[in-house]
Amino acid sequence: MAEGRLDVFAAVDVHYLWSGEARAAAVTAGDPAFSAIQAEWSVLLPTVLPYQPGQFFVRELPPPRAVLAHVRNLGLLVIDGYVDLDPGGRPGLGAHAAFGVPVIGVAKTRFRAASHAVEVLRGSSSRPLFVTAAGMPQAEAAALVRQMAGLFRLPDALRRADALARTGQQRTDATRPAT
Repeated sequence: MAEGRLDVFAAVDVHYLWSGEARAAAVTAGDPAFSAIQAEWSVLLPTVLPYQPGQFFVRELPPPRAVLAHVRNLGLLVIDGYVDLDPGGRPGLGAHAAFGVPVIGVAKTRFRAASHAVEVLRGSSSRPLFVTAAGMPQAEAAALVRQMAGLFRLPDALRRADALARTGQQRTDATRPAT
């Protein structure tokens, strides 16, 4: 990667364990379609704060920050969830992420207030994904989600981040980012 280029694209997910821990996982690629995963890894956080109504980001934000702490040249972040929660811009996780790069939120369920989310159908699914974005037009974000690698409803990068966050088991051929 050339110095100063923004050529790392990351997809992140978090799983909260019954023990009170959280495991955040990331996968990275060299293109926004995530056509070839370059690296994957997870981070276990020993404690997370409890959910606080109206301040969910206090609990939800530390895991993605921890798993992305060593990523350099980040150009795009894709999260499992909403960037903003309503047409007025009430911030969701993606809006609080503040990594200084465009963020695409891909939610699997409709949030009633998020009437602005763009519905995206992928694969043979008749159930849409709900796409929101910050730092880029929502229509562009929706087009990227449609084009992301994978034959299923959820893009492969988010499916892999979800599986890694749940199990912590990295593929044997996967690499970690250089620190």
